Amino acid sequence: MKTKKILCYIYNNMADFEISVLLHFLKNIGGYEITAIADDSGVVTAQSGLHCIPDKKIDEIGDLSGYDGLIIPGGPINNNQNEICSVIQRLVFGNKLVAAICFAPQFLGRTGVLNEYTYTTSCTEETIRSLGVEDPFPREGYRDERVVVDRNVITARGHAFVDFAEAVCEYLGVFESEEMRKAHFGKMRG
Repeated sequence: MKTKKILCYIYNNMADFEISVLLHFLKNIGGYEITAIADDSGVVTAQSGLHCIPDKKIDEIGDLSGYDGLIIPGGPINNNQNEICSVIQRLVFGNKLVAAICFAPQFLGRTGVLNEYTYTTSCTEETIRSLGVEDPFPREGYRDERVVVDRNVITARGHAFVDFAEAVCEYLGVFESEEMRKAHFGKMRG
């Protein structure tokens, strides 16, 4: 049986809470091996203060055929943070999953992927103006929704992290049945 593997991009000030539910389900129910990747091998500090150590540097990722996709948590807009962009392009155009939440679709915007896909993000045009940074988003494809699934790209707003987890799990077929999915996500929604 093929090992199921997912990449997770980690970086300083990432919103770790936005992906914790998803990673829990992928590992503990889906049986996925999660590989944390980063720009360098140093410790990454999340918004919660949690310190994370990457398994691999991005430049150590060669062949992506063994991976089922990439998860990207939200974090600050940084137009110079582009090393992950080549991995995104290779996965998306190789018909593999790329899932990004909150401000993380910025990376997909910088690759040009969002010129071909619809998406959502928590990062508004007003936020971009207030930050004084270049807008990485082609606004024509933006949808004012909690989660957008467009083929192999899943995007979500930051507050929709449970919906995001559910959409990714559904895409990857993590749950053996609809009843199992409803049981797990129904509990989370009360």
